[in-house]
Amino acid sequence: MAFAIKAEIRDPQAEMFAFTAQKTMYGGKHIAAGDTVFLFASENEGGQGLVARGVVISAEAVARTSGIIRQTPRVSVVIRRNALATRPLGRRDLKHLTDWKDGEPGTELNFKFYRQATDKIVGLSDRTAAFLDGFF
Repeated sequence: MAFAIKAEIRDPQAEMFAFTAQKTMYGGKHIAAGDTVFLFASENEGGQGLVARGVVISAEAVARTSGIIRQTPRVSVVIRRNALATRPLGRRDLKHLTDWKDGEPGTELNFKFYRQATDKIVGLSDRTAAFLDGFF
């Protein structure tokens, strides 16, 4: 399965990325070593959207805090970059795609990343992963 992460990425050219206790949604909690990950530099943190693709080296679920009823699952991951994006893809490219039921890859990304602007790890459909591969 493929995943995408939207987070603060200070150096998109880095060979390795470590993300600690990242929020997960839409199946993101199932990320595991060996999975493909598309990295989006969060526009909330000054990034420009899709910057790289990589493979998960390690993934570890973060234990829930006792006494808190509703908690979003969190995961810490280490990712090795294997490609840099050759074309831009970010919020401004996706924000007009709002027909949530059209099944289009861009709409899936807009829904999962930008409907709630928080940084997170999300699971992707095969079609959306194939779409994102076209940016490398």
